[in-house]
Amino acid sequence: MKNIVFIILLIIIIFLAVENFHKNKEIDNLHANISKKEQQTEIEATFQDDKESKKDYENDIKFEKKLTDWKLTLVNYENELPDNYNLELANIDNSRQFDKRAIYELNEMLKALKENGINNIWVQSAYRSIEYQNNLFNEKVNTYKKQGKTQEEAERLTLQTINKPGTSEHNLGLAVDFNYVDYSFEKSKGFKWLEENAENYGFILRYRKDKEEITKVDYEPWHWRYVGKEYAKEINELDMCLEEYIDYLNNNLYN
Repeated sequence: MKNIVFIILLIIIIFLAVENFHKNKEIDNLHANISKKEQQTEIEATFQDDKESKKDYENDIKFEKKLTDWKLTLVNYENELPDNYNLELANIDNSRQFDKRAIYELNEMLKALKENGINNIWVQSAYRSIEYQNNLFNEKVNTYKKQGKTQEEAERLTLQTINKPGTSEHNLGLAVDFNYVDYSFEKSKGFKWLEENAENYGFILRYRKDKEEITKVDYEPWHWRYVGKEYAKEINELDMCLEEYIDYLNNNLYN
């Protein structure tokens, strides 16, 4: 009998404890909601007599959010791949990989190309490891040295087409080179289609002919970079390369 009473009391205690837990959770949620409302009210009060300041504040938030978006990570001759860059890859085919977060859009773009009768286009190069990039860079340097160039001259010439390890978008996992990586690609139907439609899948022509002075990379019609649909369309509308767009965001944030 004592055991039964004890069990009943234990059940009652557990029941009351669970009830108390849920009530406390509800109170915490209520406090959190009130806190959010108070913060919003404080912001509204701060800007109620200054609509321009409120607009500037909202724009700062918007531009700051864009600048920290992984899709806009800038890797070039003066911006190395971040040491803590988180990269998870997915397979394009048996030998090529792409950032898992963007591979769906890449596959959809390749699918759309085929649906439009463009079958002679393929991904020649996508993600490259730092080690592979290093080998590629050194091989090109050695080729120039065999032609009689000095080490400095060979590296300078190599940098026009191949970035140093850690400064290549291929190390980022968000860039693809199409076909044979030569200028004949510019005359293909695939290139023309990409010019008109790639932005709808989040891709931009990364190294434009008229932006060589800014990118410090020779024109590459085969090299396309994923930045996301929103940014791709805005970059094209603004007639910018990625470096210019990042500067544009920074200028709008801090001015």
